[in-house]
Amino acid sequence: MSSVKKAAMATAVVVAAGCALLVVSSLVRLVAHGVSAREEPTALETSVARAMRRLATPTMTRDMQNPVSLCEEALADARAHFADHCALCHGNDGRGTTPLGQNLYPKAPDMTLADTQGLTDGELFAIITNGIRLTGMPAWGTGSREDDQSTWRLVHLIRNLGAITPLQLEEMKSMNPRSRAQFEQEEIERRWLEGESAKMPSNKGNH
Repeated sequence: MSSVKKAAMATAVVVAAGCALLVVSSLVRLVAHGVSAREEPTALETSVARAMRRLATPTMTRDMQNPVSLCEEALADARAHFADHCALCHGNDGRGTTPLGQNLYPKAPDMTLADTQGLTDGELFAIITNGIRLTGMPAWGTGSREDDQSTWRLVHLIRNLGAITPLQLEEMKSMNPRSRAQFEQEEIERRWLEGESAKMPSNKGNH
């Protein structure tokens, strides 16, 4: 048997063992706590899931280096993309402290911490592109060159989340998706502030 086949078989065994541990852990938790998403994953669930995620990312992908040059233009583009596509769960600052992010299972991570910052550029690229099964993280990649470039710019942003300024956060806030009701309320408030309306609108009924 070739060394490649042996390595493949060993990887398959590890993945199968990880799946078995995850299933057993989940069943035990299910019996004890039910299916509520309010619970935190156990330490075993977390460690097994991370190990399986790593094994599911090919070595060639893990070792990829970011081909996009780090510059303010790239970061500005990434902030705009992040504010529009990612902030609903992750927050503009990447700390995951949003209502949606905190009610996912598992919760959206604080991406400024070592658990995320310790990943390679290639791993971050793979997570954004392919998503993570059984979590709230969708697959954003389309396979196009333009999309890959945008993803690599997001990788730069994740590396620099701790350096985002209050002014940049305010700018990102203005780019966050809004419901029609929110947009109309903000437009009314803007007109009132500019003296176009004599009476400030009531917020009753808005959440």
